[in-house]
Amino acid sequence: MEGKDLRVRRAVESLQEYVPVHPLEEIGAELGIPVERLVKLDANENPYGCSAVVRDAIACCASYHLYPDPEQRRLRAALARYAGFPEDWLLAGAGSDELIDLLIRLVVEPEDRVLDAVPTFGMYSFLTPIQGGQVVSVPRRPDFSLDIPALLAAIDERTKIIFVASPNNPSGNLAGREQILALVETDLLVVVDEAYWEFSQESVADLVATHENLVVMRTFSKWAGLAGLRVGYLIAAPSLLQHLWKIKQPYNVNTAAQVAARAAIADLEHIQQTVARILAERTRLLEMLARIPFLQPYPTRANFILCRVEGRSARELRDALRRRGVLIRYFDTPLLQNCVRVSVGRAEDTDRLREELLALA
Repeated sequence: MEGKDLRVRRAVESLQEYVPVHPLEEIGAELGIPVERLVKLDANENPYGCSAVVRDAIACCASYHLYPDPEQRRLRAALARYAGFPEDWLLAGAGSDELIDLLIRLVVEPEDRVLDAVPTFGMYSFLTPIQGGQVVSVPRRPDFSLDIPALLAAIDERTKIIFVASPNNPSGNLAGREQILALVETDLLVVVDEAYWEFSQESVADLVATHENLVVMRTFSKWAGLAGLRVGYLIAAPSLLQHLWKIKQPYNVNTAAQVAARAAIADLEHIQQTVARILAERTRLLEMLARIPFLQPYPTRANFILCRVEGRSARELRDALRRRGVLIRYFDTPLLQNCVRVSVGRAEDTDRLREELLALA
């Protein structure tokens, strides 16, 4: 029997596939290196994992055979205590990625435009064309700060959303409060992605209370060590959230993720100590990288450090470190030429990275 002539949408047909990081088991098998010998500094994950309290909570949950609470009641109650906003100002998602997708689906129609302050997190430009929208890339300044006049000049009648990551990934710098206010005054939907807020402790979330067109997103992937469970949340005015509730999948945050996120908030003091360890190691890592002759690290407020590679190929450096079992991220775009990004790991990870970098000097 002949198959039907399936017509894939042009927006999907021409879409470039997003390139994620690969599992350690796959990399270890490819390189012939035991997984325990790999140093993973390529995805900005928490090197210490989740806390024992979180692991116990996941293990003790007895309701995995039931669908999760579609309204996330207990999770949003915990988030209200943590984020300082009422429950009806909060919505959880399967990581920030789902929340980005929901926001785009909420307001972007075919040919509508989304402003993207590049270089930045690739998910904004990946998800927009799936909805039929157009990405308008507005370059940041040489120091990776926002070019507000250029962003404002790029706005037209088809513009619907402005995405800003703060701290920005992969550069690690913050967006200024006055810069965000300048964007909010356009009355467009402004989405500030604060995935690394716990490492910077500077937020514009308080502005959401007085600006209905501002949304702040956060995640448990980085600070709480829950990247594998995919749980994030956003803060927005109830007038906007009432529409997001209509289009989100009913059971979008699985039971284990909801349990883990609640337990992380309950174990906040311990996890904050882990964040403090990462911040201390960030200082040490930055100092180490600055002493490597062919690396120029940039200041950062996140749990990673962007470095420009000088006098040699960043790609070859990435590949050479990979063969030695040290994994970092490589970039070679017009605004990130010959750059690598190094996540902050444990002290022994920094020591291993230094050892391998010196061997390659």
